[in-house]
Amino acid sequence: MSDGAELLVELKQRVGCCVDEARAKLHSLSQDIWSHPELAYEERKAHDRLVEFFSQEQGWKVDSHFTLETAFRATWRAEGSEQGDVVNVGFLCEYDALPDIGHACGHNLIAEAGAAAALGLKAVLESAQNVLIPVQVTVLGTPAEEDGGGKIDMIREGAFDGLDVVFMAHPSKEDATYLPCVAEHDVTVKYHGKASHASAYPWEGVNALDAAVLCYNNLSVLRQQMKPDWRVHGIIKHGGVKPNIIPAFTELEFYLRTPSRSELPVLKAKAERCFRSAAMATGCEVEVEFARNKYDNMLRNATLEGLYKRNGQALGMDFTTDKDVLSNESGSTDFGNVTFVVPGIHPYFYIGSNALNHTEEYTVAAGDDRAQFFTIRTAKALAMTALDMLLCPELRQRVKQEFTEARQKEGRRLTGEHTGSCS
Repeated sequence: MSDGAELLVELKQRVGCCVDEARAKLHSLSQDIWSHPELAYEERKAHDRLVEFFSQEQGWKVDSHFTLETAFRATWRAEGSEQGDVVNVGFLCEYDALPDIGHACGHNLIAEAGAAAALGLKAVLESAQNVLIPVQVTVLGTPAEEDGGGKIDMIREGAFDGLDVVFMAHPSKEDATYLPCVAEHDVTVKYHGKASHASAYPWEGVNALDAAVLCYNNLSVLRQQMKPDWRVHGIIKHGGVKPNIIPAFTELEFYLRTPSRSELPVLKAKAERCFRSAAMATGCEVEVEFARNKYDNMLRNATLEGLYKRNGQALGMDFTTDKDVLSNESGSTDFGNVTFVVPGIHPYFYIGSNALNHTEEYTVAAGDDRAQFFTIRTAKALAMTALDMLLCPELRQRVKQEFTEARQKEGRRLTGEHTGSCS
């Protein structure tokens, strides 16, 4: 074994030891967040707890309320890295919860894993500064993944500028280096009609519920012309007041999803015609309100995925096969937007339960002590993957090249995918 390989093995062992030493305080951090679930953009207790956590750790510079009220940034630079170029390694913490069922997506464990990986990497780098390049470790607390897309807000504000690579891991019912995450945009549709007595003089009214029903049926008919991997799903949030009053107002909410962000404008245009034609048919006025942020699909980085898998397997992870991964149903995350501005990975990790995300059973599992072993193991794998990059310039270059090529490919799809003609 070469000296470089021996050093890498030694440093990875140290990472594991450093993370293990912090187990108790990391578990406490996770439990505090899990015990006080907060919705998107309202994660004040979680924000304050994480800010306190890093402020108490020696060497971290902490910026509370960073770009968003409930976001934060914690940074540490290796000695001698104050001037000139550094490799800036980022770890992300999520901590928003779901309405009614709390941390049913395990974001308390995402926060713990991100914090643990950062602590482990920083501790090792401090002890090996003489053999490593100038480096910075950055932790970003990113609110509102479940609703709104806090990372997208932070991208817009420049929070990810200067990062060279970013890591985050998400709880699941399996270990996977990647699960398909698709592009998605929320839309709210409101119909305004005119109220009237539904029995005495219905002809005086303009029925907004008729518009809502037509809208819903229009989309159902549209499915015949949708690509197999496109998704439109929604609800009627407001359908009227009483049966004997012609509804003057109705409201619907839909999620539109496509595998690639390049296809999303096409689906949105088709859906909007369904919304507006229902208004025209019934004589209603319509408001079509797309959410401020749309979620992008995720750009994969095979080099980072391969490194993470190798480190995970060394720690005992049993990863799903590519076939199993690709057969998984797709969700969406604002981490997809991050992968368009900086190379990164978003692996998934088993937490000791077969419960499904976004269920009450998963809420229980995310707060169970059994999840701790798996969360800590994941943090070690993330930090070890960062070490691989920091010790090998060729790997850093390969990661960067893959990132550039993936963006270029997506750009070609955006400009050229829909220019063909039909005979």
